[in-house]
Amino acid sequence: MTDIEDLDADEGTPDPVHRVLGKQIKHLREQAGLTQTEFGRQAGYGTDLVSSVERGRRAAKPQFIDAAERILDARGLLKAVEEDIDKARLRYPAFFREFARLETEAVELHEYATMVVPGLLQTEEYARALYRMRRPLLDEETVEARVAARLARQQIFSRWPPPTLSFVLEEVVLQRPFGSADVLRGQLRQLLALGRMRHVELQVMPTKRSDHPGVAGPVILLETREGQNLAYAEAQGRNVWFTKREAVRTVESRYGIIRAQALTPDESLGLIETLLGEG
Repeated sequence: MTDIEDLDADEGTPDPVHRVLGKQIKHLREQAGLTQTEFGRQAGYGTDLVSSVERGRRAAKPQFIDAAERILDARGLLKAVEEDIDKARLRYPAFFREFARLETEAVELHEYATMVVPGLLQTEEYARALYRMRRPLLDEETVEARVAARLARQQIFSRWPPPTLSFVLEEVVLQRPFGSADVLRGQLRQLLALGRMRHVELQVMPTKRSDHPGVAGPVILLETREGQNLAYAEAQGRNVWFTKREAVRTVESRYGIIRAQALTPDESLGLIETLLGEG
């Protein structure tokens, strides 16, 4: 059993974009006086699939939308929403959209990164290099849309009142020259600039640590403006949420120990300066 399973992870949350389309379909279906089963029978789909689409837990395929347009007399409404969904797909992969929404309103965000510099801290060149090395390959339109979306998320640093932000990066992340050595140098300089902001704490976890509580992998802790504490993790193009208090508390404890074992913020910035030859 994995650590994620041990923490009683929640099921994936509905995609907010798919949820909008699902609500439209449900509204039109009910106006037409059809049950999910009746609509599904006419459209050629099972009741479970219709229910999943209406709740935003499954994407409505073009064939499904065409059937809904015809059966529910939608008069182009669903096709128009589908166009917005296509644009959203370019900006963020489906599994990330709910987190991106919550991130814009977070009052606290804490991230532990093991493979790459966190998206909130990335330069344009570094982000572009990462998207271009994705497998399977992304087309250039998608790459540029996602780079722009990632940079737009960095508005979080200029919000007022500012959220409390902390990041712990594995030392090896500072040494991986994704894109090129020049791209990495630009990224390190950005880390210095962001790490010196008053509401940002940036720390580095030394590779030589023999006792490490972060072996379960990267994770993000987030507190919403309503006071809800959440934990979020990604792996292999999938996400997992932790919302139950016991599970979130476990992640918080791990993150606290990670911060305690990492270099201090001043030591971490000093290490980055040394890597740049400026220390």
